[in-house]
Amino acid sequence: MPIRWRLTLFIAFAMGAILLVLGVALFFFLGEAQLSTVEDPAEKRAGKAAEIIRSGQTLQADDVKDLTLDGVFVIIRNGEGRVLYDPLNLAESRAKDHIVWEKALDRGHSASGRIEFSGGGVPDYIYAVRARTPQGRVRVVEAGQSYKSALEDIREIGVILAAGIGVALVLSIGGAYLLAGMALRPVEAVTATAREMGEGDLGKRLPIANPNDEIGRLTTTINGLLARLDAAFRRLEETLSRQRRFAADASHELRTPLTSISGHARMLDEWALDGDEETVRRSVGTIRREAGRMRGLVESLLTLTRGDEGAPMEVGRYDLGAVGKETTETARAAADGRVSVEFVPNEHEVTAAFDRERVLQVASILLDNAVKYTPDGGNITVSVGEEDGGAALAVSDTGVGISEEQLPLVFERFYRADPSRSEGGAGLGLSIARQIAESHGGQIRAKSTSGKGSTFTLLLPRNGPGSLTSERPTEPSAE
Repeated sequence: MPIRWRLTLFIAFAMGAILLVLGVALFFFLGEAQLSTVEDPAEKRAGKAAEIIRSGQTLQADDVKDLTLDGVFVIIRNGEGRVLYDPLNLAESRAKDHIVWEKALDRGHSASGRIEFSGGGVPDYIYAVRARTPQGRVRVVEAGQSYKSALEDIREIGVILAAGIGVALVLSIGGAYLLAGMALRPVEAVTATAREMGEGDLGKRLPIANPNDEIGRLTTTINGLLARLDAAFRRLEETLSRQRRFAADASHELRTPLTSISGHARMLDEWALDGDEETVRRSVGTIRREAGRMRGLVESLLTLTRGDEGAPMEVGRYDLGAVGKETTETARAAADGRVSVEFVPNEHEVTAAFDRERVLQVASILLDNAVKYTPDGGNITVSVGEEDGGAALAVSDTGVGISEEQLPLVFERFYRADPSRSEGGAGLGLSIARQIAESHGGQIRAKSTSGKGSTFTLLLPRNGPGSLTSERPTEPSAE
């Protein structure tokens, strides 16, 4: 059963129970009030007659008229029960109905009861009072009145109450149905919107009619959940896309050395081993070179994988200038005089908290790229300093530079600014460098002008990850 009908039936049942209880209580209250309009006059007339008897006066015509107003009858008996006063002759016609006056006579005080005394099939209310004359004679005064008019009024009240309860119940059911519909209208709107949202279509948001009620707060919470799910799905799709591109690029990079190794191995197997020593030596050298290339690629891939998984770091406080100087000397030896590689010392130590081996790897990657892409006779400068509240290591060169269009892509995996250069590597160095920088809570900034050179700056927080005063993602920019 729909919630709307369940709410309607519940409200109708509750309202019906309340109306029934109120109606029954009101019926009994009004019924008692109507009965009291019969009983109170009879009791008052009986008391008035008893006062006349106690005073020793004789009932006059005016007294009789006052006592029998509004359908009240009065009967007076002596101590033996004989009727002394009965203007309507009711006692003789209903002589057997004498239990009320006998009670009053026996008990010595008043008594009351309901007896069909005046006829018509409707009970009468009888009130009897014992009184004594000044001479000591015992008298019993009976006063009564028919319940006929009161019962008719009670029946009318019952009909009116029943009709009122019925109408109120019908109106409450209709009102409950409408109110339930109004209350559930936002839910229906949310359901319709949710139904329109296709699989993976998490960009839509559920409508919020009233953000301050329970349904509004629930819808707001669901929208927040949808936003988080949408962001999570987008990250997942981006990750999957990156993984697919990564796998495709890795396969492509591995295919070239594998093809070369396979070709030279087949050549050695088919004929070169039979006597062509020079060819054998050349093929073996090629195989070793390509195997080394594959080993470097696999090691780079493993480095990236460990970084993606959040490999633990050995963080300590070190002098970044010492790292820059060490990598500069290594790069100078590798350049073998082809280019100038110089380190510009700072006036004082520039210390920071980092993993020395990984930061040394970043500096080596930046210097290796600078040497590769700087023509013979060019200059490479390494310097350290302070920037944005952190420690910075900058590698500047006078190389070929990077175009403005290519600069944002240089940190992507397997991207090479100059693919025609075989010595350019697999295009993973800068990706590894950026990953290491970000794992420290730092970043790498790149500035370059095509044909003039580039500057790559490693920025590290002074006190470990998260302590940079101005943290921004890697921001390549063209000069």
